[in-house]
Parts: sequence; structure tokens; C-alpha cells
Amino acid sequence: MNEDQILEQLTENFHQVFDDDSIELTLGTTAADIPEWDSMNHISLIVLVQSHFKIKFQTSELEDLKNVGDFVTLIVRKLG
Repeated sequence: MNEDQILEQLTENFHQVFDDDSIELTLGTTAADIPEWDSMNHISLIVLVQSHFKIKFQTSELEDLKNVGDFVTLIVRKLG
């Protein structure tokens, strides 16, 4: 699975968690770009992404993420 495919599937996950189909993710998207992205939605997003991609994240891996691009890179690494 390549970065574009992961970004597309992540976008669907964001639509589901934030109940907003107008969200358009880019690799540079940050939590500041999505007003509803609070700590509770962040946890829901992580749980959904782990389930969707059938992977597990370590807390330390998530602490270093700065934007969606970092998240995509982490998912690629986990799937690899």
C-alpha cells in the first residue's frame, strides 16, 4: 500500500471520527487545522486507524507525530 492509498483511507477514517465529510487531508494537515480535533477525538482516531489497518502503535511513536504526513509514514512503516 502506498502513501496515496493510505492518505485516502485515513481521510475516510477522519470523516468517520469527526462526522465531517468535508475534511480534505493533506500530508501537512495538523490538529490545529481541524477544530474538532481534541484529545477524545484523537484517541478515537488512533483506535479506529489501528483497527482499520490491523496495526498497533506504541505511545512513544505517536508522541513524535507533527502532522498527517508523519502519521502516514508511521503507518507505512508498520505495514512494511
